[in-house]
Parts: sequence; C-alpha cells; structure tokens
Amino acid sequence: MKYRSLRYKASVFLAVCLVIIPHLSSRIHAQDFYGNMADFLNNIYGIDDNAGLTTFPVLNIPMGGRAEGLAGAFSAISDDISFIEFNPAGSSMLDRTELAFFHNNWIADTKIESLAFTTRFGYWGFAGGIKWLYMPFTEYNLYGERVSNGYYSEGVFTLNTSYTFLSNYYFSGYSVGVNLKAAFRLMPDFTDIYDRIIAGSGSEQSGLGIMADIGVLTRFDFLKYYVSREKNMSAAFVIRNLGPAVMDEPLPTALSFAVSYKPIRPIQFSLDFVLPINTMDFSLSEKPYLSFGFSANVTNFLSMRAGIMFKAGSSRFTIGSALKMDRLSLDINYTLDLLTQLQPLNRISLAVRLDLGDNGRQQRRNRVEDMYLFGLEAYAREDFVDARFCWEEALRLDPQFVPAMEGIAVLNRREELLYRIEDMYRFDF
Repeated sequence: MKYRSLRYKASVFLAVCLVIIPHLSSRIHAQDFYGNMADFLNNIYGIDDNAGLTTFPVLNIPMGGRAEGLAGAFSAISDDISFIEFNPAGSSMLDRTELAFFHNNWIADTKIESLAFTTRFGYWGFAGGIKWLYMPFTEYNLYGERVSNGYYSEGVFTLNTSYTFLSNYYFSGYSVGVNLKAAFRLMPDFTDIYDRIIAGSGSEQSGLGIMADIGVLTRFDFLKYYVSREKNMSAAFVIRNLGPAVMDEPLPTALSFAVSYKPIRPIQFSLDFVLPINTMDFSLSEKPYLSFGFSANVTNFLSMRAGIMFKAGSSRFTIGSALKMDRLSLDINYTLDLLTQLQPLNRISLAVRLDLGDNGRQQRRNRVEDMYLFGLEAYAREDFVDARFCWEEALRLDPQFVPAMEGIAVLNRREELLYRIEDMYRFDF
C-alpha cells in the first residue's frame, strides 16, 4: 500500500508538471483539464490493449550500456557503440573505434548477451553486432515429471553503415545511416497431450525476420555556455525495424524523433519521442511514449546518468554510471519497472567498452590546427607567403577546415586590392 501511495504521488506530480502548465488559460474549462489529466495518467499507468501484438521481443530490449542508463533517450546522442540499436547514423560521427561486450540480466531467468564493434574511415562509418536472448524451457506433466527441456532463444544480427555529408569546421553536417538486421527465434520441441515429444514442433514455432533501420543525425551549436569545438545540441529521426511480417505477426516498427542538449560541458539532457506502428493494421499500434535522459560527468573518469520512460503498461526508471580507465570503460545500470512489485534488485546490465583508437584523427586534427596558428603568426608579421603556405597545408590535411579557407580568401582579396592600387598609379606611354 505504501508503494502504491508513492506511485500515486509521483503520478500527481508528473501530471501537474506536464498538464497544468499548458492549460493555464481561463478559456479552458475545468472538465477539460481533468479529462486531460486522466488521459495522461492512463497513458503512464494504464494498460495498452495493443501491447504484445508484435513479434521478436528481443528487438525491444536494449543491449545495455549508456543508452539503457538513459532509459532509451539516446537516438540524438549516439556518441558510443550503443548507437547501433537506436540510430544507425551514429557510426560516421564517432571519433573512436570501439569493441563492446554487454550482459543484461533481464526478467527471471532470462539473460541477454551482446557483442558490437564500430569503426570509421573518413566520412564513412561501419559497425556490426549480435544480440542473443535465452531462457530455460522446461515442460512438466501432470505428475511433476520433466518431459522436455532446452532453451528458448531469440537473436539479432546487425550490419551498419553510415555517411556524413556537408560537414565543416562550423557544422557537423548530416549523417544518414542504415542497419540491415536478421532476427531469429529458436524454440525447442514440446509434447502432445500424451506427454510425447512432437518431433519438429519447435521448428514450426521458430522464425526468421529481415528488417532495416534508417536514421538521420545532425549536431550544431545552440545556446552554448562553454567554449569547445564540440557541438552542444543534436537532433535525430529514426525508423526502426522496418520489414515484412513474420508468421503473420508484425515487427515492432517505430518512428523516433529525438533531441539532446548540453547547456554546459558536464551536463546533458536528452528526449526521445517514439511512435510505434503496426504495419499490418495501424489501428492496432501501441500508444506513443516518451523517454527522458540526464547525464553528468562527475570527473574525467566517472559519469552518472538517469532516465525515465513514460510508456503505457511498461514505464520504468533507470540509473547508471560509467567508469573510464584509459582505454577501457565499464558501464553498469539498474532498471526499476514502475509497474512491478518493488524489489531490492529488478534488472541489472553490465557493459565493457574497449577504445581501440581513432585511426589518427586526433593527431591529424592537432596538426591542422597547428598549421592554422602558424599561418596566423606569419600573417601577423606580414609574411604572407608563409601564411598562405601554412593555410594551404592545413587544407591539404583537412579540406573542410573553414578557418584556413577564410585566411586564404583574405590573402586573395589583399592581392587583388594591391593589384588595383598599382593599376590606378600605372602610366601608359
């Protein structure tokens, strides 16, 4: 009863924050306000009649890592290997090559193991991953005797590629990415009414699905209160699990609209709005839901995060942290389902990420900036030849380094002006 009371208070608080403020107009009647409040509470704590109508639940369960620590509000962030499940456009904007191992201790005896890898070459990003869900399958007869056993399992293979275009020094550009995925379900054989194992019965319930994710990601500066080349805001649009039905059951297709914002260097907020779509019958689509995330870098080696998902029949709260040690990062998350019985442990996920380097990108970036600064020094002492050489070298290393372009443009205008002045004072005989 105490837990229900706390949940009710939390519901009222959320309703006040998200419903009362938009309705502070005298033209809105009280009955409209209470009706909207009821709809809001029902969307969070009510039952979604269309839940569970799609196949391959493994597609809706995150691997773990930072994305799960933010309750899934990660589509617009996509700054580590977790992007592979939330926005396929993330790979071409990552600075580092990463290899990650995930373990997710899901519900009861259900476990999820995952492995993912990503790297980047120029404006192209590539990634691959596998996720495997498994749980014991044991069948007993009326006398309590075991008559069949094995493992029920589901898995997903993912191949990713993305490309970034229109990027330069001032703008990160637009990244477009695609995931090609194959999901499988393996069911062990079960018995008939006479407790005899039916040969091939498991394979009849097993299945294979082919699908794709399509994502767009961009980053830019907006209301930025710190100095850095890092862009402090990002936006994303993603279509996930788009593909044909499997055994007359639709895939969990969904559209995601997401933003993230970092007002100061250590603090970041993120939001994902998800619209599930039943591709076989749109009227049977699940209700839309929201995920909010908050993260903070406590030190250069420790970060904390929290997230909450408002989803009918499956709202949840997640907290987590990450410890970075040179080339290795350890992520741990704890998830509490707000509609289940409160227990000391609900769900725990672990992730180990290995930083395999950046293929020399940081060294090249430092060289570009050094050449640009050498050019400024040469320009200040009126050594314009040396300034042009330095800026041209910077552009050779990075053709999109706009400050060097601007410096060369200034030199060109200066030479044009000098030529016009000389032409004005030239006498023709």
